[in-house]
Amino acid sequence: MPRPKSPRCLNFSPDVYYFKPRGIPLRELEEVVLLADEVEAVKLHDADGLEQIAAAEKMNISQPTFARTLDAAYKKIADALINGKAIRIENISDIRKGL
Repeated sequence: MPRPKSPRCLNFSPDVYYFKPRGIPLRELEEVVLLADEVEAVKLHDADGLEQIAAAEKMNISQPTFARTLDAAYKKIADALINGKAIRIENISDIRKGL
């Protein structure tokens, strides 16, 4: 049985939760789900320009865990862009409410 996921410090909650290719109805698309911690990792590293060590400290996780989280996010984003899939961003406020 895998070890339980340690709590992450998530401060970013996007205003938009879906991205999809133009001209294709959502019901016809496969979707890729970006987890809240993956979105936070991409934001801290790419949008805020933090190095992995600093970003990992902000999320209260180790640098190797941050690197794995970032890698998973990049793979999901690449899959969606290359294969024309929708991207659904997990809603952080729902996680905090336990939904």
